[in-house]
Amino acid sequence: MSPTNLSAVLQAYGAWRLFGFLAACVLLALPPAGAQPLPPEDPEDGQTFRVLSFHDVRDNVRASFEDDPEETAIDERTLTDVFAWLAHNKYQPVSLQQIVDARAGRQPLPRRPVLLTFDDGYSSVYTKVFPLLQRYRYPAVVALVTSWLEVPDNGSVPYGARQLPRDRFLRWDQAAEMVRSGLVELASHTHAMHQGVQANPQGNLLPMAATHRYDPATGRYEDDAAYVQRVEADLRLSRELIEARTGAKVRATVWPYGAYNARALLASEQAGMPIAMRLTDGPNSPDVPLSEIRRALVVYNHQASDYAGLLRSRVEGRAQQVNRVMHVDLDYVYDPDPVQQEKNLSVLIERVATVAPSSVFLQAYADPDGDGVADALYFPNRHLPVRSDLFGRVAWQLKTRAGVNVYAWMPVMAFQLPEKNPVATKIVVAQRDNSVVAAPAPGRYHRLSPFDAGARALIGEIYDDLGRHAVFNGVLFHDDATLSDDEDASPAALAAYERWGLPGDVAAIRRDPVLMARWTSAKTQYLIEFTQQLVTRLRAWQPVLMTARNVYAGPLLDPTAEQWFAQNYEASLAAYDYVALMAMPRMEGQKESTAGAWLSRLARRAATTPHGLNGTLFELQAIDWRTGKPVSDAELTQQWRLLQRQGVRHIGYYPDDFLKDQPTLKTLQRSLSVRSLLKRSVPNGSSPQIVPPQPAGQGTLTAGGEAGAQP
Repeated sequence: MSPTNLSAVLQAYGAWRLFGFLAACVLLALPPAGAQPLPPEDPEDGQTFRVLSFHDVRDNVRASFEDDPEETAIDERTLTDVFAWLAHNKYQPVSLQQIVDARAGRQPLPRRPVLLTFDDGYSSVYTKVFPLLQRYRYPAVVALVTSWLEVPDNGSVPYGARQLPRDRFLRWDQAAEMVRSGLVELASHTHAMHQGVQANPQGNLLPMAATHRYDPATGRYEDDAAYVQRVEADLRLSRELIEARTGAKVRATVWPYGAYNARALLASEQAGMPIAMRLTDGPNSPDVPLSEIRRALVVYNHQASDYAGLLRSRVEGRAQQVNRVMHVDLDYVYDPDPVQQEKNLSVLIERVATVAPSSVFLQAYADPDGDGVADALYFPNRHLPVRSDLFGRVAWQLKTRAGVNVYAWMPVMAFQLPEKNPVATKIVVAQRDNSVVAAPAPGRYHRLSPFDAGARALIGEIYDDLGRHAVFNGVLFHDDATLSDDEDASPAALAAYERWGLPGDVAAIRRDPVLMARWTSAKTQYLIEFTQQLVTRLRAWQPVLMTARNVYAGPLLDPTAEQWFAQNYEASLAAYDYVALMAMPRMEGQKESTAGAWLSRLARRAATTPHGLNGTLFELQAIDWRTGKPVSDAELTQQWRLLQRQGVRHIGYYPDDFLKDQPTLKTLQRSLSVRSLLKRSVPNGSSPQIVPPQPAGQGTLTAGGEAGAQP
């Protein structure tokens, strides 16, 4: 993709967040009938506060979209109403210094504190916002892209692929005047990182401050040290320019597009700005550091009355009210012919955008032989072959152009390493009676032993590389995270059992029911803790990350089944945002005539378990793997409806064969579309306005470019 698509690419980063937020708001009104109450107010602890993120303020904002579509712009009359609404409802805008003082224990914040922030440094902040701040005596933070302010008066500002008139943005003297008022604190919105950087060989542009640059001339990625140095240099220049031009003291970074990671935070601190702000809904409670301040994004169709929801929104990243999931194999997208691969990708994006699910579980590993083991990966990494640097590209386009949350679907242990790798032999082995069986039993995955330190370190590095080279919303742990009642009998595992106070002999453990129960429970917890360690590795790069784990149906229906899987339903509910339950009747030997009763048992189990319906996502099967034939649309529809009648909130299916339209698009739109849910939730069947205005010349959703809106 050429750099001329830059603004569309990065504008899109806000579009998927906007759709998700508005969808969540409308879904609050889904059955049971009637509007649900707002979440409770934040505790009055003197430290918790909320932040609102504004951008441009315009006269007649909707009419302005004909020439300049930008869904984060709001109408001047709306802003006036919002300020009056805040005052009437006794919200108290506070300064960044008040927040710092409260966190230092000097002076608690007042009741209902809210920080007002204005990004990008539009001239409207001076002409329209500043007079309101003076009238109400409200403090605010204004974040400046300093390279834009350095453009001469008769020049133009490179705003993505567009060139905007210089007078659309603040002048330095205006910024200095606002600072002198004592109401405005200036922050860095970077010097020149409000744009994208090439992130892969295909030319995708991802947020510059959170992406390791790909150099097409050398075919190499920026290393961590070079990345941090680049980000720090940009931020340092931005801070120094603001301070030199205005006399202000700058201590905060506001990340463009809300995109950042742990190393970007380090760069900001090293550049003299330890405070940083992102775009993530939710309260800033005392456990949220000032280096990761959450802000709710304000958009054009928010009215004053909507701000009650914005200021009470839950933390983004928690389980959704309703989640609809398409589970997609990247193996279906991959093709050795780049032209055909682009066609496949276009078909996928069109399909997901048309269906409009909440989320896509997207395969990040290559499994061409279909044995469930990663033979290669779809992202740059240190240990396995890269079949194609494809995951980051597809994830970004699905997020920005189809408006969905993307989960990286990854094995936990099922990696087929090259033979020369010293860890390749550190695998899970079984002990039956007194003999150790090195090869996996039929029906079991080849897995690296999670008890071997070298294997754990290697898997951690794979996850580290995944987080470094892609932008995504969540991780789905594959169903390979199991240990049966005769596993693991590797030397490292036996040594671990002895540390647990158990015999270092699987046969001896199996002979004693008490020891067997202790062993089973310990293995279950060990696998959970291992996945949580992998989540920690990912969150260094993806700070807001949802978690899901595939769990078999057996442990839900039969308590003794935990020993065959090392999976426990209640423990999994507590550990992950979603238990991705493999509610697959045919895989479990159920006939079509008995599938309904079997699914009903699973639904009742979820309904009678605390947090069960909130935390369980039922994944149906779209292919009968015994016959290789698709499950009919009629059968899938019947199962979806049955689960919904049972109160199940989160539903998905696997696999989606987008190349063969299976399940059919018509069926998916009717049964899986969040857009359909939104329409059904609005009185009189009218459709809520959830789609932001699109840039002119957007065209169709094909793989060659992205579109959306720019925070």
